[in-house]
Amino acid sequence: MIPSQIATALETLFPIRQPAFLWGPPGVGKSRIVAQTAARLDLPLTDIRAVLLDPVDLRGLPHIGDDGRTHWRAPAFLPREGRGVLFLDELNAAPPLVQAACYQLILDRSLGEYRLPDGWTVIAAGNRDQDRAVTHRMPTALANRFVHLDVAPDLDDWVTWAKTADIAPEVVAFLRFRPSLLHDFDPSRETRSFPSPRSWEFVSNMLGATRDGRICRELFAGAIGEGAAVEFAGFLSLWRKLPDTDAVLAAPDDAPAPSEPAAVYAICEALGRRATPETMPALTRYAARLPMEFGVLLMRDAVRADSATARTEAFAAWARDNAEVFA
Repeated sequence: MIPSQIATALETLFPIRQPAFLWGPPGVGKSRIVAQTAARLDLPLTDIRAVLLDPVDLRGLPHIGDDGRTHWRAPAFLPREGRGVLFLDELNAAPPLVQAACYQLILDRSLGEYRLPDGWTVIAAGNRDQDRAVTHRMPTALANRFVHLDVAPDLDDWVTWAKTADIAPEVVAFLRFRPSLLHDFDPSRETRSFPSPRSWEFVSNMLGATRDGRICRELFAGAIGEGAAVEFAGFLSLWRKLPDTDAVLAAPDDAPAPSEPAAVYAICEALGRRATPETMPALTRYAARLPMEFGVLLMRDAVRADSATARTEAFAAWARDNAEVFA
């Protein structure tokens, strides 16, 4: 399932308190999906890295009560009231004894004398066995307590998220040109870095921190691997030669219109971010000069940037002129 479908599934499971386990390769965004879905539903999130726990960390410490018997003091990180999401991240990387300690918490919503409040839902996540990550095979008794969902990367989903997360437009434009590099992970390859949604966010942050080309090149390689870094560095050179967006908006009929696919992806990304009802007349005139598929891309980006652009006369005229695209 792609991330937006996973989010919809979680919105279904949270209210009925059904535990779920998200499976996926490293860097695909499992933890972020859980956190963003909880935030969208205004649910507090308690994020527990199961791999860092010992069994006693969940059960708590013993003490002698007033009745002279041994009782257990539950850890402070376990919720006591209200509603929310208890997220056990990297659960299958935890030692078997820690996983065993989760049995009762997940199925019976209790652990010894501790009881999970009724308003809380348990969600877990982890890498797959074939990813060569640190994992321990999950006992079938524990696995049977979850609804299992496999997370797969999706470019359109990622672009939608990137527009709200202030990801550098150069990164978005490049991945539209080279979508296979959004997540290029092969566990059989001996490499420490590889392209993933997570590592492309690193690249975006690096672009905002320095413009030193030599340093950037090494940093990119350290985040996304040598091959992807070479391609992205070449794309950046092309990006920096694009027509100025102000010049395009000022003279959409005369401004240069690139023909090389990488450059067209880049100019569409740059212009889409400038979309407003006021700039739509210029954008639609420029879109008419691009190959049809790129004109559609530019208009889609414009509407995504500002939904009011879809209600302009300029957009309506462009849609009428390109009605065959929507047939």
